Amino acid sequence: MPGAAVQVPEITVVIPAHRARVENGMLDRAVASVKAQLLPAADISIAIDEDGDGAAVTRQRALDAVTTEWVSFLDSDDFFYPEHLRVLALGAKIFKADYTYSYYCVHFPDGKPWPQNDPLGHFGKSFNPAKPHQTTITTLVRTELAKAIGFRDVPEGQLIDGQHYGEDFQFTVECAAAGAKFYHAPRRSWAWTHHRGNSSGQPGRGDAAARRT
Repeated sequence: MPGAAVQVPEITVVIPAHRARVENGMLDRAVASVKAQLLPAADISIAIDEDGDGAAVTRQRALDAVTTEWVSFLDSDDFFYPEHLRVLALGAKIFKADYTYSYYCVHFPDGKPWPQNDPLGHFGKSFNPAKPHQTTITTLVRTELAKAIGFRDVPEGQLIDGQHYGEDFQFTVECAAAGAKFYHAPRRSWAWTHHRGNSSGQPGRGDAAARRT
């Protein structure tokens, strides 16, 4: 009816980080992108890896603190475009999905976009739980589902579509196995930063090893 309030889902954005990304400003950039969302997040849950525990443990700590119905994940070296949460929330509502994800634009460390680069090559490809293809962790998921699945380290060397994957995509595979309904929004609504120090959450590697003394 005219003038009726639009029901807005409450979303918490989970950001795991390590000390180097606190010190180099990447975490601040990620948080600023959440605060600039056209659909505001209800909360931000940040966990800092101080002891080399890795992405799985750190992301799980941040997830454990979430109390909203929905949770969105963001790595600390990446950032959202302003429409990101709105795109995913709309997709979840229209398609009654439990897990929604969009796509990224690759950015250089200085922030410049590289839109023609598509490392995974899956832009616009619908997710098939029976034959999953690799996505990223930058998603919107029902919190109840996310907590039921959780994050844990997986052995190195696992492949899907010839590509290595870790705890982040293992989470996706297990959401699919649990019967979650997926929706892929074919929009580039966030920035995936590629840099030589990208540690992919591995303790002691890349910029995760960079500690100021």
